[in-house]
Amino acid sequence: MSGIHRAAGLVLAVALLLPTQGCRLLPDRSEVPPWPGGPTPSWQWQVSGQLDPTVDAEVYVLDGFLISLETARRLRADGRRLVCHVEAGIYQESRPDAARFPAGVLGAPARVPGQPSGTPRGRWLDIRQWSVLEPVLADRFRLCRGKRFVAVLPVGMDGYTHRSGFPLTFDDQLAFNRRVAELARQAQLTPGLANDIDQVLALEPYFDFAVNEECVRRTECARLVPFTQAGKPVFHVEYQGSTADFCTTSVGYGLTSIRKDRDLGVRRDVCPP
Repeated sequence: MSGIHRAAGLVLAVALLLPTQGCRLLPDRSEVPPWPGGPTPSWQWQVSGQLDPTVDAEVYVLDGFLISLETARRLRADGRRLVCHVEAGIYQESRPDAARFPAGVLGAPARVPGQPSGTPRGRWLDIRQWSVLEPVLADRFRLCRGKRFVAVLPVGMDGYTHRSGFPLTFDDQLAFNRRVAELARQAQLTPGLANDIDQVLALEPYFDFAVNEECVRRTECARLVPFTQAGKPVFHVEYQGSTADFCTTSVGYGLTSIRKDRDLGVRRDVCPP
């Protein structure tokens, strides 16, 4: 009987170490430090036009393909924290690696952040085809890391809410976004969540900051609270009106807000702290 009891105890111990059905495994953060604590830093998001390195912001979100290594080094030397803007769920024909995306993963037109409204210059990707997309995204993240970026903002993370040309589901998007976050960590980059506001609660544990477009205009800012409550920064941009129209609302939710044009050029208007 004692042998049976020992065997039963061993089985129980092993069972306690394994995840139960329905439990989620959170990302391994051992190699990638989370976003620093403390007050949310000021920020700039510029992916078009000539870069202005004198903008008074601690965080610069910049196009990973267009910024040179030398420029990134100078910004880092000035104390800037660099975030690499790179497409993940969207195809953009102008990118140097565009030929790596086969026709079978290209869907309906999509607006690429940094392009004026009404001028779609990208296409949604079939995010279910992870084996096809993973090597391209991995190389993009390695490019970001090689240029001394410390974080990455993968854009096009909410294709399932659009007419993407594919029957994407909530679960398809959730799986893809979690995979993207893990891939970023493997490249030693801190991952940020772009938009995808319907999945914020589920994805907050996987991302260390968020970037949102127009939550005030869409009356969605309250849904970003899981990030701010976790002590993670939310960088927010509005494209219409003036800071006087939205700052009180956004700052009240703990967001760091700016007003920009849709081309995401140099110009920005900052909410008072």
